[in-house]
Parts: sequence; structure tokens; C-alpha cells
Amino acid sequence: MTGPSFTYGSPYPTMKATAAPAAGGDDLVKETTTATFMKDVIDASMQVPVLVDFWAEWCGPCKQLAPAIEKVVRAAKGRVKLVKMNIDHHPEVAGQMGIRSIPAVIAFKGGQPVDGFMGAVPESQIQTFIDKVCGPAQPSSAETLVAEGQAALAAGDVQTAVECFAEAHQAEPENLDALLGLADVHVATRDLDTAKKLLLTVPAAQAKDPRVAAVQARIALAETTAALGDPVALEARLAHDANDHQARFDLALILAASGHQQAAVDSLIEIIRRDRPWNDEGARKQLLTFFEAWGPKDPATLYGRRRLSSVLFS
Repeated sequence: MTGPSFTYGSPYPTMKATAAPAAGGDDLVKETTTATFMKDVIDASMQVPVLVDFWAEWCGPCKQLAPAIEKVVRAAKGRVKLVKMNIDHHPEVAGQMGIRSIPAVIAFKGGQPVDGFMGAVPESQIQTFIDKVCGPAQPSSAETLVAEGQAALAAGDVQTAVECFAEAHQAEPENLDALLGLADVHVATRDLDTAKKLLLTVPAAQAKDPRVAAVQARIALAETTAALGDPVALEARLAHDANDHQARFDLALILAASGHQQAAVDSLIEIIRRDRPWNDEGARKQLLTFFEAWGPKDPATLYGRRRLSSVLFS
């Protein structure tokens, strides 16, 4: 075992199996006592791994660790439970296990201690520890549905996309990707009013999420392209005059709104190559707007940034 050293003593034959009060009003985080340790930890760990946080009121690092470990445990949604034990009030278990420094966190699995760590470690390290004890997190059914919906939308299968996003949103109303997926479907079908109404339901705590801004940018782009006219006419203008930058710019917007992001990038790059200052560097600024709408990891964004760097610094 890594972390603190301890010896696992008797199976606590004198302990009473009565429940400890829950901390925070749920069964994922609770306080325990010497009398309830068998039920709260040993027995419970037969079903799901249990982390035991040995702490004390006077311990500053314990108070630093507490909110972090509780947050990560709750975010795990039942993969693991946390049991807290005040060693000043209940020193027997810590003594039997050889706990000499706190905070000390011991993981129990199948009724046995299997791993542990000491000190006020960051959330990322706690997450790594939980993944090690429990195994990698499996995607929820809602996450799987969102992924299927995103793939369907990218392939132009709007019906499948809306079914997947709607089912995911019903299963997990707090899943932001499911809600934004529904909004994206309405953007794709040019039902922009419904897309806007969906964004109004985003919780205030998530309103500044970059994914929300990306959908807002896509709505704005769709509204702009609605009044740009016939792309065939724009292509005819370009065939007549390759330096008709406004026609090329408008065509780029239409291409982006219809899912042809790489062609849209190429059109704007061509304007920059021919006349970078045109319209107060409008082509470059529009590319940056595209990048925001598509997101930093989208292949079209990565392609566009490479092309933009090439033309700006060549």
C-alpha cells in the first residue's frame, strides 16, 4: 500500500452496527464512530469502495482537505463513499491501524484497507487516487447519448441527434452538453428562436461556460447568414471578379453556417492573402469569431489557426 503505514487489527467484534448521521444530507459523505465503523466502512466497502478520512478539529490541513475530498467524492456519483472519523472523539480505530499523522485517508474495498494517502492534497490527486481504487470512471448513459447525438448531428442526421439529446437531457437535466446539443439541433434547422429559449434555461452558475458562448456564436452566425442571399450568385460574382472581397466574405459565412468550415476558412484566408487590411481586417476577425463558435479543439479551428499563422507570418 502507498501512503501511511498501518496494521489492520481485529475485525472489531465489539462494534455495534448502528447508522452514523449523514454529512451534507446524503449517503455519500457521513461521519462515523467507533461503534458504527463496522457498518459504515467494513460492511459498506463490500458494495462500493469507502474512503475513511481520519481528522481532528485542531488540524489545519484536515480543514483544507475536507471540502476538496467531499467535492470529488460527490462528483463521482456513487463510485465511492467517504466516511469521516474524528480521532479525538474516536481514537480506537486510528490507534489499531497505526495512524500517526493526519489528515490520513485510507481506502477500504471488500472489507479490507487497500490504499491510502496523507496530507491536504489537491483535487486532481484525490481524483487520481479514486480512479486507482475504483477503476476508471465509465461514461453515464446520458454522456453516451450526448456523444451519439453529437455524432449524428455532425453526420446531418438531425432526427437521431434530437432524440439522443432529448433523452440525455431527460435522464440528467443538469447535463449541460445535452441542453446545448438540443440548442445546436435547432440552430442546424434554423429554428433560432427555440435555440435562444433553450439557452435561457442554462443555470446561472453555468452561464459563463465557454460551451454556452460557442452556441451563442453559432446562433449569431446563423442570423447573419440568413440575409446574405444566394451562394450561387456570390460565386458568380467571384468568377467575374476574384477581388470581390465582400462576395467572398459573405460566401464564407454561408459555407460556415452550412457545415463547410474548412471551405469557409479557405475563403477568408484568401481575402487575407489578397488584401489583409480590407474592411479593417474583417476577414481575420471573422476567422477568430469562427474559432470561438467551433471551439478550440474542433478540427476546423485547428486547421484555421494553422492556415492563419502561415499567411500572417510567411
